[in-house]
Amino acid sequence: MKKHVLFLLAAAAFTFSACGSHENTTETSSADKILLKDFSPVVVNNIPVTKVERAKFDIIDMHAHDYASNLEEIEQWTKVMDQVGVLNTAVMHCSWIGRPFEEYVEAYAPFKDRFRFWCCFDYTDMSEEGIQKACETLERYHEMGAIGVGELGDKGEGDTYARPGDGKGIHIDDPRIKPLIEKAGELKMPISIHIAEPYWMYLPMDETNDGLVNAVTWHVDTTNCLGYNQLVQTFENAIRDNPNTIFIACHYLNMSHDWPRLGALLDKYPNMYVDIAARVAESAHTPRATREFLIKYQDRVLFGTDNGMEASMYQTIFRVLESNDEHFYAPELGYHWALSGFNLPDEVLKKIYHDNAERILTEYK
Repeated sequence: MKKHVLFLLAAAAFTFSACGSHENTTETSSADKILLKDFSPVVVNNIPVTKVERAKFDIIDMHAHDYASNLEEIEQWTKVMDQVGVLNTAVMHCSWIGRPFEEYVEAYAPFKDRFRFWCCFDYTDMSEEGIQKACETLERYHEMGAIGVGELGDKGEGDTYARPGDGKGIHIDDPRIKPLIEKAGELKMPISIHIAEPYWMYLPMDETNDGLVNAVTWHVDTTNCLGYNQLVQTFENAIRDNPNTIFIACHYLNMSHDWPRLGALLDKYPNMYVDIAARVAESAHTPRATREFLIKYQDRVLFGTDNGMEASMYQTIFRVLESNDEHFYAPELGYHWALSGFNLPDEVLKKIYHDNAERILTEYK
């Protein structure tokens, strides 16, 4: 009897395979020619779809940039913020901003209650006297309204995001800039820094790379610069040696592939925070592990976007954080894998959306 059943199953499987191959010969041939970059799947599952028009709690966005090119666009941005529930937004001063700090503060002045300004370190003169002047410049920017420093950016070559001159070759643990880091601590100005890139960008660009679609575009060549683990070490050196300065590791420190390692750093250094900016897609393909991390470290995580001014962008992030939806795509976030929601508890959402940032920006003043 058992042999008879097995034979029938095998026969059925063979018949299905043969039938499928016969009917789809042309489609199979075409599929062999589909390029990975053109992969754009459509969800067929009949599963819940949640539209989150407005965040459940008021938001402080701790990571954005000078996206608006004129006053009208800034005004439109504030209308979108009203629509989706963002109280105010950190506008960071970094390499794609062509204008000096003073000019971009002036540009946003009519809406200064809705935007918070961050400034760069001045690396134009790395002598002892030059660093002293840079500290004085930092104080002046603080008096003009800068509440933090950043976004600093080191992807291996040093802080290449800064204005008026970049800090190529200068890493966050460089002893020459320690006075600047200490001055930021004295002024209660958090330092927001982009360290490295997602781990996929460092792996071989072959069929084994889990993030190949994006990794191949953003591949990091470490031939003449620091690699991933070296960069993480520079960051740890800095937060260890400057306990009175708050550091915000942008993009989960680009460590959303290794929550235990990131958690260990947070456990060790109370002056360290992370933001979720531009890494919602990376974290939303491991929703259970990410949810566990966010709940455990709910007091150390900050909301950030880093993806422009569109309402749909904010709403996609809300859907990931608030809903229990699963297996959906969000090309507006720039990634090609399916995402799933975290369904975070209200008390965790409120801290990430608002309370943690408010605490940093008030208690540390």
